[in-house]
Amino acid sequence: MVIDLNADLGEGFGIWRLGDDTALLDIVTSANVACGFHAGDPVTIRRTCAAAIDRGVTIGAQVSYRDLAHFGRREMEVEPEELCAEVLYQLAAVDGIARAMGGRVSYVKPHGALYNRVVRDPVQAAALIDAVADYDASLPVLTLPGSAVHQAAAAEGVPTVCEAFADRAYTAEGTLVPRREPGSVLHTAEEVAARAVRMAVEQRVRAADGSDVAVPARSICVHGDTPDAVGLARAVRDRLLEAGVVLQPFT
Repeated sequence: MVIDLNADLGEGFGIWRLGDDTALLDIVTSANVACGFHAGDPVTIRRTCAAAIDRGVTIGAQVSYRDLAHFGRREMEVEPEELCAEVLYQLAAVDGIARAMGGRVSYVKPHGALYNRVVRDPVQAAALIDAVADYDASLPVLTLPGSAVHQAAAAEGVPTVCEAFADRAYTAEGTLVPRREPGSVLHTAEEVAARAVRMAVEQRVRAADGSDVAVPARSICVHGDTPDAVGLARAVRDRLLEAGVVLQPFT
């Protein structure tokens, strides 16, 4: 059993700090670095990339809608060409900074509303994949099992990797419960860690309606902006290791 543990990092902006990136980088194996469209600024991106490289943590570009005001969690209607260009812009910026620090971007992960939209929308999924293919078609894209991204990526020869979310509630269809709904985000370390172990070992999760859902994932995400994110991530890591799971980046 080999699992990657990823977290959203570099989400501060200007004088505002969100989460403890340094502590989380000592726990996770992959870092989804904000690219400046939902969060993150050049200094934050540079510091996050440098810290990740120092610790041997794999860097991913976490691309988003252009939506600082709503932290990228507001679904938007964007023309495919514009969305493709904006994803390409973000990816190139973070990869450039990572390379200047002695590393590189090794994968791409959409953020927030864009992540959920491309799961079900083949048009926006294709725009996302077009951008990745234009930049570097060897870069894997993280997405949910059953996502429209898989079909779009297969058409362009872009690899995909399935992930699961230890701290998010699931629908019976295997999608994430919208954040506006009560109970969509889980905060109890014991519950989150137990879910992560079951995801890794059994590749299943209990949905909000009580049904069992298959989650064949190579990577598990813990969010960096939730209360006590470090404690949750550490509990997940410890429980996975206790269960005999090997923690290793997927790239």
